[in-house]
Amino acid sequence: MLRAVSTGMERTATVAVQRSPATTTTVEKAVLPVLLALSLSHLLNDTIQALLPAIYPVLKQTYALTFTQVGFLTFAFQATASLLQPVVGFYTDRNPQPYSLALGMGVTLVGLVLLSQASSFPMLLVAAGFVGTGSSIFHPEASRLARLASGGRHGFAQSLFQVGGNFGTALASGLAASALIPPGQRGALWYTLLAVLGIFVLSRLGRWYREHLDLRRKRQGAAPAPSPLPPRKVYTTLALLGALIFSKHFYLASLGSYYTFYLIEKFGFSVREAQLRLFVFLFAVAAGTILGGPLGDRFGRKRVIWFSILGVAPFTLMLPYANAFWTVALTVPIGVVLASAFPAILVYGQELLPGKVGLVAGMFFGFAFGIAAVGAALLGHLADHAGIEYVYRVCSFLPLIGLVSVFLPDLRKPRTGAAA
Repeated sequence: MLRAVSTGMERTATVAVQRSPATTTTVEKAVLPVLLALSLSHLLNDTIQALLPAIYPVLKQTYALTFTQVGFLTFAFQATASLLQPVVGFYTDRNPQPYSLALGMGVTLVGLVLLSQASSFPMLLVAAGFVGTGSSIFHPEASRLARLASGGRHGFAQSLFQVGGNFGTALASGLAASALIPPGQRGALWYTLLAVLGIFVLSRLGRWYREHLDLRRKRQGAAPAPSPLPPRKVYTTLALLGALIFSKHFYLASLGSYYTFYLIEKFGFSVREAQLRLFVFLFAVAAGTILGGPLGDRFGRKRVIWFSILGVAPFTLMLPYANAFWTVALTVPIGVVLASAFPAILVYGQELLPGKVGLVAGMFFGFAFGIAAVGAALLGHLADHAGIEYVYRVCSFLPLIGLVSVFLPDLRKPRTGAAA
């Protein structure tokens, strides 16, 4: 598969370089081999990123951690992943760095090695910080590459790129629950193989990116189109999008970091059984991600955002009062519906601020990770004092913040097809 994808990227790059400016419109079709390779690299990246929360129960037992300390582990990872992303995006908007993708995976590799050798809680925090830094380097430039290869189908490209990360997160949970990889810290060394593979794939993507970027620079001399809204309206709309991201990712923090503990404490599941149920939820998140972008291309971003954020509320409100079977069953529509929002939100933001693809990706991914970090820390503290079940009763109301999506302006009319 890797050889076929690599060959497809090389052929596409060669065609792009050889075409004259008068015929380069054909190059603007979506470059599927590039998007698939990018999705694969996102899968590898987020499989590694999700290792830490997947082994939280083991680390908690080994180091006698409190829920607050578990929350700070997530905070160390998510804070480094969030704070640097807007900076990386702002810089690469002006100075694209095709090979920074492979560099980010290299930083993640260092974090994995540190995680496998850590012998104390402070060392675990340092390792989590390195893993988060690698993520902050990867996401903004990868989002730009997805848009470059989209052929105008921006929602489809972002969904395909993001779904790789969702499948990676789900895969990490499945691997942690299986006997294929040694549990806990010993298993982190096996994940270094994924990081090495990711460096190889991203290096190949970097070469395609550089060649195609050079062609794009020669053809585009004009400044990017202005924003479809006046500046004051842009800031208001960005604030609304921020509220929606807060709603989505604060709730996801409760499931991503504490769902296994909830199942273990409330229903008596074993660690392995709880991790397998987490895998079901994460798989549903992946399914929702692949749907969100194309639906936004066809029906308009605002409609998808409205449905995906507010539409999940009935399911989250029922979850804290469900039995074991219905708890697992409810996480499926929660994952599908809630996850469909982010590709639409990201492309909506990139259309709101033309020419600032990296900055928007960095801000949105960074804010999402930051909210997850703060949410994990606060919810861990709340769980220590009020119990894990109380956390889910409180969080069930978060999707109601989605009501603010009614105030989002329509940036363009709904599409009737997939064309740009």
